[in-house]
Amino acid sequence: MIYITGDTHGDFSRFRDPKLRKLGKNDALIICGDFGFIWDGSPKEAKLLKKIGKLKYNVLFVEGSHENYDLLEKYEISEWNGGKTRLISGRLRQLMRGQVYEIAEKTVFAFGGGQTDDISDLEEGTNWWRREIPSEEEMKRGIENLEKADNKVDFVVTYESPSKMQDFLTGGGDKNHINVYLSEIFEKVDFKGWFFGKLHMNKTIPPKYYAVYDSIVPADLTKIKKKKLSKEDKKDS
Repeated sequence: MIYITGDTHGDFSRFRDPKLRKLGKNDALIICGDFGFIWDGSPKEAKLLKKIGKLKYNVLFVEGSHENYDLLEKYEISEWNGGKTRLISGRLRQLMRGQVYEIAEKTVFAFGGGQTDDISDLEEGTNWWRREIPSEEEMKRGIENLEKADNKVDFVVTYESPSKMQDFLTGGGDKNHINVYLSEIFEKVDFKGWFFGKLHMNKTIPPKYYAVYDSIVPADLTKIKKKKLSKEDKKDS
């Protein structure tokens, strides 16, 4: 079983959600960017990372804008379930850009990274890292790995959204090259569900798309109860 959530921003309370009690060692919770627990390198942070790694299920994340890339990139890259990951601690791993994994008997394409909309008040190397923006090589690798999978996966997990979804949810506005890249994947890949986190809302877009923020939802979209809207859903409706 796979559950999906959005920004945790270093807040452990998300892992106390009762829904997660049913997950076992072969199951996973995937975070759609802004994991945020790798930020200041403090002893408190190290303790939390170890605590997350000891949970009975896999905790996996794609990176967003709220990550310290200097610290994240100190973790070694290794192969896991068909793709490259960074092992952080125990069952806690980063899913790397453009990789395809076998997780809980499902195939998952992961593509983290994004572009901060306003960096005027941010300082590079302190609270913003240029490496949040995916490289051309990473985007090319994603296309290649999807082609190896015959352009068919069960789930797509990203931080940014495809242009089409962004237009639908925000009414248009500026789009970056990552949105355009994901739109290319959107058009050519066969998938059952696509989850993205940057827009900070919990909303199902039938038939198979989900903007996820602080909700925890099953990757199988047919199990999401539409009548149980979060506060954020109600604000957006």
